[in-house]
Amino acid sequence: MLSLFQAPRMNLKNLQEYLARLYYQYLLITSIYVLEPWEQSIFNSVLLSAVAMVIYTSYVFVPIHVSLALKFFSGVCGGQPESTMTLIN
Repeated sequence: MLSLFQAPRMNLKNLQEYLARLYYQYLLITSIYVLEPWEQSIFNSVLLSAVAMVIYTSYVFVPIHVSLALKFFSGVCGGQPESTMTLIN
């Protein structure tokens, strides 16, 4: 029975080590390991804000642009305009 309870702990420990390694790689790649802690928090806040704005903008505006592009290309490729389709129905 003891071995059943030890397996999740080992997985959690491995996950913690993996996340710590990813965070260390992030520090090295962005070179913010040389900054003071308050500077790191400001950098991380600005980066997180920028990523959040990109995700929000993509969520709001990309579907609109895709639908407009589909309408445009359906008209260019020989599709019938909406007004004639409503007359046929």
